[in-house]
Amino acid sequence: MPTRRVLSVGSLREFIDVEVAGGLVLLAGAVLALVWANLGEPGQYEGLWRSHLRLGAGPVALDLELRHWINDLLMALFFFVVGLEIKRELVDGELRGARRAALPAIAALGGMVAPALIYLALNPAGAAASGWGIPMATDIAFAVGVLALFGKRIPLGLKVFLLSLAIVDDIGAIAVIAVFYSANIGLLPLVLSAASVAAFAASWRVSSTLRRPLLPVLAAAAWVALYASGVHPTIAGVALGLCVPAGTDPDPSPAERLGHSLHPWTSFGIVPVFALANAGVALPAGGLAAALGHPVAAGAVAGLLIGKLLGISLASYLAVRTGLAVLPSGVGWGSIVGVAALGGIGFTVSLFITELAFTERALADAAKVGVLAGSTLAAALGCLLLMVILARTNGDGSWPDTTVGEGAHDGP
Repeated sequence: MPTRRVLSVGSLREFIDVEVAGGLVLLAGAVLALVWANLGEPGQYEGLWRSHLRLGAGPVALDLELRHWINDLLMALFFFVVGLEIKRELVDGELRGARRAALPAIAALGGMVAPALIYLALNPAGAAASGWGIPMATDIAFAVGVLALFGKRIPLGLKVFLLSLAIVDDIGAIAVIAVFYSANIGLLPLVLSAASVAAFAASWRVSSTLRRPLLPVLAAAAWVALYASGVHPTIAGVALGLCVPAGTDPDPSPAERLGHSLHPWTSFGIVPVFALANAGVALPAGGLAAALGHPVAAGAVAGLLIGKLLGISLASYLAVRTGLAVLPSGVGWGSIVGVAALGGIGFTVSLFITELAFTERALADAAKVGVLAGSTLAAALGCLLLMVILARTNGDGSWPDTTVGEGAHDGP
């Protein structure tokens, strides 16, 4: 319906605007962390984030490092917002229906498999091999933020493709975290968590008077039980987000209203704090060059810079050529390659997986250096490629007509 289309486009633009602005705050948090870790008092940075905070009393108390409270609890809210956006896209967005979801889904799959294989080629065995999931992620805020630098010269279809690809990428990262980065699974707590999530979903059918106090209690129960089960508790955030109703009516759905309310808090608050707590790594005496010489760092850089570019581009090409998908309107192969490079901006989720993959601090620090360097290089490469593509567009900055799905191309 026309009314719904206007609302969807407006909601999409609002989402992108928040991601762009949040990306700048996220960048500030990462830079501050690096400066603090390298120019502050030795050990001060790590000392703060490793200090313990105890919440609760008696047998239900949790005593965790400050960094873990951020990574396990606050990031669960971030993943809850991710779950809300996934639900909206599945119900009334670019991921609704197999045909519409095919291109970003296949592209994201290629963009996850290729980086992991490249990383494993450089780190085939030992403790370092467990970091294969690090270069699989795409940071929505940074990637969309970089794309937004080109303003109206970028067609909406390309922005939607990148956003949809990043969302599918998040789904893949969530699955990887749940399956491969969780250990010693306890069956009873897992069942209790699933029951809490089911009750959370059912609560949307009761009156708002009863629902309002019930939802946070059930959400907390799901998080605590999942934490006790051994599965990373941020998965609870995604599961709960997927349970919030979303629909195609003209009026905003609960998922849309919650996303509108919480998205600024996660983008401007939680994610920058996460960056501040996790991006700080003290460079070795040899500087950046010495740090990048570590196989883990090299694997992260190669996976993000080369793996994402090749994986997304080739998977997209195969999807279109085999008839499984079509290119978005006004988008050609050159711009797909440029966006594929931007997909190598891993950052937030890559740093998150780093903390799950490695218990040895030296390996974690090497991975963080690789993530920061690889993401920066991917952003630069993506900008360069898109600048070349834009130079081949119409003289007024508009994009030329293309034949969608049939050898579409950028340029006149």
